[in-house]
Amino acid sequence: MPEAEHPAFDKFVETVAKLRSPDGGCAWNRAQTHASIGDYMIEEAYEALDAIAEKDSDHLREELGDVLLQVVLHSQIAADEGAFTIDDVCATIDEKMIRRHPHVFGDMRAENANEVADLWEQVKLAEKAGDASTDKHLLDDVPTHFPALLQAQKISRKAVAVGFEWETLADVWDKVAEERAELEEAYATAPKTPDGKILRNPVDNEPPGVRPQAAHAELEFGDMLFALVNVARKMGIDAESALRASNEKFRRRFAQVEQAAWDSGRSVEDLTLDEMETYWQRAKEGE
Repeated sequence: MPEAEHPAFDKFVETVAKLRSPDGGCAWNRAQTHASIGDYMIEEAYEALDAIAEKDSDHLREELGDVLLQVVLHSQIAADEGAFTIDDVCATIDEKMIRRHPHVFGDMRAENANEVADLWEQVKLAEKAGDASTDKHLLDDVPTHFPALLQAQKISRKAVAVGFEWETLADVWDKVAEERAELEEAYATAPKTPDGKILRNPVDNEPPGVRPQAAHAELEFGDMLFALVNVARKMGIDAESALRASNEKFRRRFAQVEQAAWDSGRSVEDLTLDEMETYWQRAKEGE
């Protein structure tokens, strides 16, 4: 098979190199470092996700270009520092994809997406075991900058890959019930406002920082969420995608509640709770 050519990609790499060039380049681009533009990587990735959700090909093409800009620009910064080039980046990910897909490029088998994901984690564990130079813990390579729900999924899957797993789905539901009981106990003992909200911040002569009872209740709530993430994983559900879909559903239905209020010449704040519920059910039935 003839080697594929990507002239547009090569031209783009040259464009970014020109922007960083001390000879006629852009002062802003020259001044950037990995740290100074790090947050843009996250922003552009989320904007690409929005374009995917919109099912808008033109918008997605544009947003993927913005993501690619971050990859190429970081690579050019590294090249200017003598660390690596965009070719090194491509070669490294190519080698990794081949190595982590032995069911495609080797003689192992994976019958479905879940088995592929499990195999991926097993290969990663084998890579770590074969690297005698590393002293990293199993979960050290789960980025702490991940959204909390996504981070929980990654942590859970890695723990399962080494056998730290409940035997049945019922066992995980039992864990959810256990965590709920501990949360309710922590909530019961925490000081609260008249409407039932935990008093999180100290008052009067209390020491600074979050009240210990509030911190304990928050941790117990987090434990329950973590257990629910494992329910989703055990069911074969992607918790991040599921919650994103629920967020979108709520946005859509609440927008219809607002529209119903506007159509009646009022704002949503003017509706009674019963009216809101009526409009909500109409929105739900209309889907």
